[in-house]
Amino acid sequence: MTSTSTAGPRVIARKRRTPAARVKSVIWHVALLAVLVVVLYPAFWVLTAAVKPNAEILTSISPIPTSITWEHFASAFDGMAGIGLWRFFWNSFVIAALSVVGIVASCSITAYALGRLEFPGRKAMFAVVIATLLLPGQVMLIPQYLIFSEMDVVNTIFPLVIGKFLGLDAFFVFMYVQFLRGIPRELDQAATIDGAGHFRIFFSIMLPLLRPAIVTSSIFTFIWSWNDFMGPLIYLHEIEKFPLPRLLQSYNNTEAVSNYGGMMAMTLLSLVPVVLFFLVFQKFLIKGIATSGVKG
Repeated sequence: MTSTSTAGPRVIARKRRTPAARVKSVIWHVALLAVLVVVLYPAFWVLTAAVKPNAEILTSISPIPTSITWEHFASAFDGMAGIGLWRFFWNSFVIAALSVVGIVASCSITAYALGRLEFPGRKAMFAVVIATLLLPGQVMLIPQYLIFSEMDVVNTIFPLVIGKFLGLDAFFVFMYVQFLRGIPRELDQAATIDGAGHFRIFFSIMLPLLRPAIVTSSIFTFIWSWNDFMGPLIYLHEIEKFPLPRLLQSYNNTEAVSNYGGMMAMTLLSLVPVVLFFLVFQKFLIKGIATSGVKG
């Protein structure tokens, strides 16, 4: 004799929210939407200003254009002073690419020495590197300019990229050191037993494991170098050598009519490489930041 029993699907009772909780949730979401509008409004204004007539950009408070014109993008592609837009894109790309290579090469090697090797004064040297984060960059502008002027390299990209190859960016050195501290030292010991030296350990073992940190530093360096305005403003004087941020300043001429529409169109075009670069490597960026932050 057998007996069977049937049981219906288990129903999980959903807890009803009180009216006060609902009001609190509505207020919270409205506040978040308001913050989102404030954050995105400048980008929306630039987008609409790029298709507005010049006379309407500063005279109308409405972000919605009454008429749409594409002449600003046409003038942006024409460039300036007879130089096409792609030349300025190339200048920005060269500076950003060299900066990425310099940061990855110099900061990773410096971090390996400070984070994995044992030698007298290592901790003091690392403390000095971290202390440079407290030094404002404006303090070094005049001494650096005088040095580069004596070297006769002003009006070249040399002053803009040489520091990246010397491991002078303490932020990335610290990030690499934090990442290296999370890698087991048994890997170094096993490689040493097999007869590998420090260069072999670094290039064959550590460098592949540093890929998330490398991608993270590459993204930050590319974005910062691409958007850098102060460096080109100080060191570059000829328009054919200008990167895009320096070119944007040339649209605002105090001695003539400022082409605000062309400046907005150029701003949108200059953001395209940065956005694409970030979208392609964003998953590595999140992984690298999370890993370097929790290791210790």
